[in-house]
Amino acid sequence: MASSRTNTRKLAALAIFTALIVVLQLVANVAKVGPVSITLSLVPIVVGAALYGVSAGAYLGGVFGLVVLICCITGMDAGGSILWNTNPPVTALVCLGKGVAAGACAAAVYRGASKTGKKSIAAACAGIVCPVVNTGLFCLAMALFFRETLTAWAGGSDVLYYILFGLTGVNFLVELLINLVLGPVIVRIIGAAGPLQK
Repeated sequence: MASSRTNTRKLAALAIFTALIVVLQLVANVAKVGPVSITLSLVPIVVGAALYGVSAGAYLGGVFGLVVLICCITGMDAGGSILWNTNPPVTALVCLGKGVAAGACAAAVYRGASKTGKKSIAAACAGIVCPVVNTGLFCLAMALFFRETLTAWAGGSDVLYYILFGLTGVNFLVELLINLVLGPVIVRIIGAAGPLQK
């Protein structure tokens, strides 16, 4: 009976996190700095990953990746639409892969860091890892598979400089700051739902 209740609560929580990710990512298409959206949906991914483990983190990251992919396909994300029209299979793989990896890595880091007994440190580490993995894999994919597009977007400036300070720099810092500022809130949420952690 207790196990059934826990599973029901977990499914309900994951449904809420899923809805939050969808809404926040759609809102993020309006909050742009340069050609890339500021990802607002990493916080619910980190919280869900910390509460429910690697598989939940991967699932929530996958939901995020799927919404990003849909925005690329429909043209809601103009930069993503260019990538989709350039190479649809790779764009799909990048969108889904970076999301799944960000959620799974956040969960794994939280689990490892929480063994120290310091939930605030564990939440901060997970909050840092999630945008680092998400942005890092995006930049790597751009450099490996979309070099011509990247060069065109750079408009003659150094490609590495453009990646760091034009394409993702400000966006990444805002995402990281949001996760770090909300870190204490994440710790309280995790503490309040302590029995559900994995």
